[in-house]
Amino acid sequence: MNSTMDEPNVEPRRLRFERRPSPVLVEHRPLYKICQLLLVLHISSRGGKSSLPRLHLFNWALKRTDRIQKLTEAAKAKVLHITAWGFDPALAIAIRYAVAEGLLRPTSTGYQISEKGQSFIDEVLKDAAVFRSERTFLKGIGKDITESMVEAVAKGWESA
Repeated sequence: MNSTMDEPNVEPRRLRFERRPSPVLVEHRPLYKICQLLLVLHISSRGGKSSLPRLHLFNWALKRTDRIQKLTEAAKAKVLHITAWGFDPALAIAIRYAVAEGLLRPTSTGYQISEKGQSFIDEVLKDAAVFRSERTFLKGIGKDITESMVEAVAKGWESA
C-alpha cells in the first residue's frame, strides 16, 4: 500500500482556503439603501421627515413593481389599502449608518434628512441615470402617502 500517511518523510497534504469576494445583493448594500432613504425623505416626505413605519413601507414598495403600483394607487385614492408590509433589517442597518454619518437625524417621531444628507442626495441627483426608476416612482407619488394614512393602518395592527 503506497499511502502518504504510511511514509514517514512525506508531509500530509493540508487544505488551503483562499478568501474570495462574495457578491452582496444590491438590496443589502447599505449605501444603496441610504440613497433610497434620502430620496424618499427628499422627494416624498413633508419637511424631509418620516416615521420608521412609513420608511419601511416605501422600502417594501421599492422592491417590486406590483407593490409600487399599489402605493401609487393609494396615493391617488388618498387611502392606504395595504394592510401590512415588511420590515427589512437591511433598512434598519442603513438607517444606523446614515445617522452615524450625519446624513439623517432621529426625531421624536422618526427620522429627518440633515443638511449633510441633503447635500449628499443633491450630488446623487445630478446624474439623471442614477436611481431613475425610484425617482420616477417617488415623484409620481409626491407627498401623498401621509403619516396619518400609515398610522391608520398601523392602528389596525394593534387591535388585531
